[in-house]
Amino acid sequence: MSKFYIVATPIGNMGDITLRAIETLKSVDLILCEDTRETKKILDKYNISKPTMSYHAQSKLTKVDKIFELLEEGKNLALVSDAGTPGISDPGALLVSKIKEKFDEKDVQVIPIPGATALITALSGSGLPTHEFTFLGFLPHKKGRETLFKEITQSKRTVVFYESPHRILKTLESLVKFCPHKNVCIARELTKIFEQFKTGSPAEILEYFKTNPDKQRGEFTVIIV
Repeated sequence: MSKFYIVATPIGNMGDITLRAIETLKSVDLILCEDTRETKKILDKYNISKPTMSYHAQSKLTKVDKIFELLEEGKNLALVSDAGTPGISDPGALLVSKIKEKFDEKDVQVIPIPGATALITALSGSGLPTHEFTFLGFLPHKKGRETLFKEITQSKRTVVFYESPHRILKTLESLVKFCPHKNVCIARELTKIFEQFKTGSPAEILEYFKTNPDKQRGEFTVIIV
């Protein structure tokens, strides 16, 4: 039986990796990485010397075929993303699906190694209701975007999604337009030196980021109630 591990890695602070994740990465035959350069930083820090191979959203079918071939040979593989848990708004989800379609569980065992994810980290520090929530991943850039904002304004549950620094102002403008009555928390640069939680109405949050352009950098998790 081959083993295919889905290994969570830190989302910012390099100390946020589990002992089990380190042990797993040291034990496998090959590590599949969204970006091998990013993964190398973690491997070097924890003295892990293992071969790596890239797997990302633009990987061709021949790459998947190679992964299948390695699993058929009895190799144990680990999948990591640049940060956080593979498969959560991440191309790794498609690979895991393909492996489960291709192989019987008695031939290839898929094993998640849990750890950091921006979604849960943001919710835990937001102070907003977390007993029920809807996660939207990254919002579409164009088609369906306005429809989603209309759905958010009607939602009775907490809504969470990821946003890039290039689109955060545009997103906040949409929230002001469609959800002016909602409460918003922006979680930025989670676990890093400049970690920040900013909560208020959409208009208040938009004004804050407009007048503080230095705060528009980094990765954003948006929480709406």
